[in-house]
Amino acid sequence: MSLPQLPRLRAALATVAVTAVSVALLVPPASAAPATADPAAPEVSWSDCRDGFQCAVVPAPLDYDDPQGTQIGVSVIRLPAGDPAHRIGSLMINPGGPGGSGVDVVRFAAKFLPLELRARFDIVGFDPRGVMRSTPLRCFATFDEAISILPAFPYPETPAEEESQRASDDALAAACATHGGAIRDHMSSADAARDMDLLRAMLGDRRLTYLGFSYGSILGQNYANLFPSRVRALVIDGVLDPIAWSTGYDDEGTTVPRGTRLGSAEGAQRTLEEFFRLCDAAGPDCAFSGNASARFAALGERLRAEPLVIVDPDTGESFTVTYNDLIGLMLGGLYSPDIWPDLAFLLADIEQQASSTALGRRVADLRTALGLAAAPQEEYPNFVEAAPGVGCSDSVNPTSFEAWQANADKAEAVYGRFGRLWNWALSPCRSWPTTAGQDRYTGPWTARTSSPVLIVGNYFDPATPYQGAETASKLLPNSRLLSYAGWGHTAYLQAGNFCVDSLVTTYLLTSRVPPEGTVCQPEGSPFGPESASARDQAATGLTAAAVPAAVRRALHAD
Repeated sequence: MSLPQLPRLRAALATVAVTAVSVALLVPPASAAPATADPAAPEVSWSDCRDGFQCAVVPAPLDYDDPQGTQIGVSVIRLPAGDPAHRIGSLMINPGGPGGSGVDVVRFAAKFLPLELRARFDIVGFDPRGVMRSTPLRCFATFDEAISILPAFPYPETPAEEESQRASDDALAAACATHGGAIRDHMSSADAARDMDLLRAMLGDRRLTYLGFSYGSILGQNYANLFPSRVRALVIDGVLDPIAWSTGYDDEGTTVPRGTRLGSAEGAQRTLEEFFRLCDAAGPDCAFSGNASARFAALGERLRAEPLVIVDPDTGESFTVTYNDLIGLMLGGLYSPDIWPDLAFLLADIEQQASSTALGRRVADLRTALGLAAAPQEEYPNFVEAAPGVGCSDSVNPTSFEAWQANADKAEAVYGRFGRLWNWALSPCRSWPTTAGQDRYTGPWTARTSSPVLIVGNYFDPATPYQGAETASKLLPNSRLLSYAGWGHTAYLQAGNFCVDSLVTTYLLTSRVPPEGTVCQPEGSPFGPESASARDQAATGLTAAAVPAAVRRALHAD
């Protein structure tokens, strides 16, 4: 997530999809039993909302323990199937987060999905409860007030920055305790999964077809375990370990922050090492080749000693680039291998201390390549509150600030450069209101679903490490693991890999999983030319050109 209170270029340097957060409750509530009765489908009036899309606001119970009580609104969008005579049903998409807008991603990306899916499914997105256009969690009077409390760095690196992080986290938690309202206490992934089942019934589908990326894998696993008999086809891509996410193993919940126990720092470090390896192998095709690892280490130490000044070419405003800015930049860049060549050029420019304005232009171009160019949005997008509102409702974390500090030191020692960043990603939940999370689901995560679940894991994912997919596949008895031996955050329609894309599309259409042990190999290198197999994709409509990079990134907007 970018930091919009900073200049636009600094925001690009702090592009880190680490909005997963968690609540500091010491004793998790008992998990709910799987549902049996089909929910009554609410009456909904659809309206046209431009470009062939239809929109609606669906009433849902604030508290599913009191289904006839206070109702909230869940904002939904759909693109009707292009071939209604052969329509299968609805394909529900969650882009990640937590706090990502399914309405925005479907409006932006639905028409770029494979033609087979667009023909046979209504493409459906929704803003989870508490998020954006659904009944939102808003803890401040204005958007400017909300972003003003965010710290001016992507993560704390020094003791002084840790104290600034503490103050920011406490201010956010206090504002939500005072002004968040009732929705704050009913934003768990389990509640969102119950909303999904309500939407399934409203859409007229007997069973759910779902595609969830990143955090969407947690939402999908909640649904699979709460409603196992209602699964038609369920894909989770970029998969988080549900035990590490919710309670942790043994006593981890009260001693280790969720960002550390998920192992994301290890996944990020392994991906960075692949960036170095592939860059060196590419030689002149990578601007940072020639012992890239050692060059990066030296660059980091230089920025620790003396931050670099960059000028925003659009505003003329200058700002400094620090060591933790560099680490935040690298994590954001590792998400999308298609921009790795641009990232290498930027590293070389920083290393060579190119002119501040030239560096600013390079960062601005990288920001555009990452799909982060400024876009119209509602007056008060609530991502500051929405991410912790969901994440803090889902899991147990330490309440002691000293525990977060100690784990930051340990994570850096064990996992390397990204240990601190991922450790602190979840810190608002240290002081989040303890009333949140009363309806969360904490396991077991082992329900046998009516149809097999397809789990997609990427060997070199910097946010959701491959072991999360392995764990989920072992927990879910009726599941199949599809592995991608490549790079970046998530695989389907992100990697531009024909093997992954065709197998997932086929599964969504037929519910047939790939053969056990299937591993899709990457096609060439991010720093090299397209392979023959990549060119063969042209006939299927699954090329990178058919799914633009910004669209692929939007499909996992965490």
